[in-house]
Amino acid sequence: MISRRHFLQAGLATSALWGLSATGNWGRLAAQQSLTQAGLIGDPQAGDVTLVHITDIHAQTQPIWFREPSINLGVGQVEGKPPHITGKEFRAAYGIEQGSAMDYALTFEDFVALGREYGKMGGLDRISTVVKTIRDQAPGAILLDGGDTWQGSLPALRTDGADMVKLFNALGTEAMTSHWEFTLGIDRVTEIVENELNFPFLGANIFDAMWDEPAYEPMTRFERGGTQIAVIGQAFPYLPIANPSWMFPDLSFGVRAERMAEVVQQARDGGAQVVVVLSHNGFDVDRKMAADVPGIDVILTGHTHDALPEPVRVGDTHLIASGSHGKFVSRVDLDIADGRVNGVRQRLIPIFADVIEPDAEMTAMVDETRAPFVDEMSEVIGQTDSLLYRRGNFNGTWDDLICEALLEQRDAEIALSPGFRWGPSIMPGQDITREDIFNATAMSYPNAYRTEMTGEMLKIVLEDVADNLFNPDPYYQQGGDMVRVGGLGYRIDIAQPQGSRLSDLTLLSSGEAIDPSRAYTIAGWASVNEGTEGPPIWDVVEAHIKSKGTVSVPENTTVAVKAD
Repeated sequence: MISRRHFLQAGLATSALWGLSATGNWGRLAAQQSLTQAGLIGDPQAGDVTLVHITDIHAQTQPIWFREPSINLGVGQVEGKPPHITGKEFRAAYGIEQGSAMDYALTFEDFVALGREYGKMGGLDRISTVVKTIRDQAPGAILLDGGDTWQGSLPALRTDGADMVKLFNALGTEAMTSHWEFTLGIDRVTEIVENELNFPFLGANIFDAMWDEPAYEPMTRFERGGTQIAVIGQAFPYLPIANPSWMFPDLSFGVRAERMAEVVQQARDGGAQVVVVLSHNGFDVDRKMAADVPGIDVILTGHTHDALPEPVRVGDTHLIASGSHGKFVSRVDLDIADGRVNGVRQRLIPIFADVIEPDAEMTAMVDETRAPFVDEMSEVIGQTDSLLYRRGNFNGTWDDLICEALLEQRDAEIALSPGFRWGPSIMPGQDITREDIFNATAMSYPNAYRTEMTGEMLKIVLEDVADNLFNPDPYYQQGGDMVRVGGLGYRIDIAQPQGSRLSDLTLLSSGEAIDPSRAYTIAGWASVNEGTEGPPIWDVVEAHIKSKGTVSVPENTTVAVKAD
């Protein structure tokens, strides 16, 4: 059984303060004093092989707020199983005290109050401190990046990912896989992989579409203390569907479970005693792949941004979920006996920015990459009275604000905003800077389009997205969350088959049912179609916030969910 003692140590230490702490300076100071850098990172652990995992950082180099979801639905056999639990169910599953540091880090309840006590999380210079400490404790620890690294901020957008490549080289990364990296375009990805990256760019499931042969190295090998380790890369399988295929026209992807089994066997035949899959499949896809493909010891999973304090075991395979946006780093210690993995211990390390000392070298390097853009990013555009967050299967206040901007600035009846999971939160009463806007919108196909769509086609589109999320077969799921809607309400029953999940579609401005034969004016952004015209979404959002001065986003009750 996996021990929770190390993970819970900091949370239990702070639980006695809950209820006594105010949300002012004393409360925050008391909360932080109960946490220590040494306590968060933990004591040296005995292990023959140590892995360090970070994933889905989305170009966030600064400490941030990031609220975890209030709803994370699972379908079929995974309903109610981690990571598809939130709030009190999550606390109960992992023995986390309400109001503790780990409650704040891993759940959504009381996020604003707890955030004001415990402060921001993440920061690449804090991550660097953690990585260096682990390497001091366990020389030879292998640092692996699960992808979604080069996209998600203004500096990353303006430098075509060069800032993040430079920083992750300096961090000492030893292999990575990918997803949003390919939205820089195939020419830029090739330039980075061939000329800028100091470590392998892995993708066992990426093929040349014309020749039907592997396009990237499938795995890399390490030797630590006489133990042979193979790390296999698994890129996001659905890139040509979820992102613009014209940006990487000669590549094909897919889960390719048979290909994974083949590469695992090659690793074993080559002497690997440990087989690690560095994956961007998404958690439920990885859970199924673990059951389908024998011989994998550890899957370092990514894409769906889940953070779990214990491995999920499927047969002999351990799934490790390390969160997103730099909030956590996972340390995984493997015990090797008789040429095989005999034990797996995970420590999910929360990166409390006010507790972990920044690494001065990384701070200087991060500052250097940001320097050309500081004045532009720091300009205050407006303020918010509401917590702006993105996570949740159906609604997030950040996307509600984006939909409101699309409706008003693009003169539309209905707005559609993609169900992206990336983008930090903003606290109530906080200034909204241009950097904040780009943190929620920075991407290479940002055009805010305006078009017409019949009610019938609108329902087809929404049903198709819902099936990408709630298909009972994980291999047909694409991660992400449901497309956000503005000006539209509906009911959804995720247990129904494709085409029958949505009902009672309503135009909110009139209260009338959506007419299948009528054409509606639709505004949206992030179309995968080449040549989409319209202003970049960040300009639309900025204009809207400026026009309001202070934004207030009420709780969204326009989507009624039947989950049983």
